[in-house]
Amino acid sequence: MSTAIVVGAGIGGVTAAVALQRCGWQVTVLEQAPELGEVGAGISVWPSAVAALEELGVKGLEKSAVLSRPAGMRTAGGRWVVAAADLGVELPVMIHRAQLHGLVRDEFGPGITVRTGYTVTKLAQDGVGVTINDELHAELVVAADGIRSVVRQALHPQYAGPRYSGYTAYRGIADVPIDDGGGETWGRGRRFGFARLIDGRIYWYATANQSVGQGGDHATVSRNFGDWHDPIPAILAGTPPEAVLQNDIHDLPVPLVPFVQGRVVLLGDAAHAMTPNLGRGACSAIEDAAALARHLAGSGPLSPALAAYDAERRPATTKLVKRSRAVGRVGQLENRVVCAIRDGLFAQGGRLVSLRRRK
Repeated sequence: MSTAIVVGAGIGGVTAAVALQRCGWQVTVLEQAPELGEVGAGISVWPSAVAALEELGVKGLEKSAVLSRPAGMRTAGGRWVVAAADLGVELPVMIHRAQLHGLVRDEFGPGITVRTGYTVTKLAQDGVGVTINDELHAELVVAADGIRSVVRQALHPQYAGPRYSGYTAYRGIADVPIDDGGGETWGRGRRFGFARLIDGRIYWYATANQSVGQGGDHATVSRNFGDWHDPIPAILAGTPPEAVLQNDIHDLPVPLVPFVQGRVVLLGDAAHAMTPNLGRGACSAIEDAAALARHLAGSGPLSPALAAYDAERRPATTKLVKRSRAVGRVGQLENRVVCAIRDGLFAQGGRLVSLRRRK
């Protein structure tokens, strides 16, 4: 039986483990944390990632309830810029990251072994396999160890690594009875978005331009967004202050490094960390895992299969990294006149798309 080691047990790592297990591989998952789990708040799972998870046998994902109120983009005062219905976009499934992580882990079978509290410090490979820390050996290593990947750094020490986007993000969960379709509100150098999770709670996120390392908390978010349109004040008031997460936003610069070197594969943020502006980061990791398993299925040689994985996923995710960063730059504009022009262009674009759809 073929053997693999997955480094990192975030959403990408556990999905890769399940995908390889379904291909008949014996998988060892290494996680630095003392126990498996996922921190964070909500996550958007777009149709392509939902399909990948369903193909891997993951159960429990369901489409969000039909929105009772409009969703889309608004100004800080509440004026609609463009409605999602006008664009005809298919909405994602909204779910808590920990819940999604658990649904994937439910598919762990006897083909998967987990070792927690394990730190990877050394990696060596030859023509027949890869050795971790001079003690663990497998035919394949999948590095899903995040944006500051130890494995990527070992393989590509010349690569610059994460770069700061210029803004920070806040996230939280509120259990409040609101009747609003959600979406995003764009201000000057600040954005606020929210959506209903499949369990009924409200997931929200916000961004603000600031220096890296400046920090922030619930009080900071309230000062920045407390006077924005309803129901934003109610959402913030219904969020436990200690539950607000703050993270400076980084991504990986392009060109991205090759996703494959010998028998080591990069996956998820280790390969293509992107800003969250498209909501595609975790989805891309899920799609990476499904693609890897698809190319490894069968009894063909390993090298061509891994090359095909790189050829499929690196160009696709490079485009997402670029687009996401570009959306962030537009969304975080601060000049009043430029922001007014931006909002007007979005509104006009929404009207044009709506007219074309009706025709």
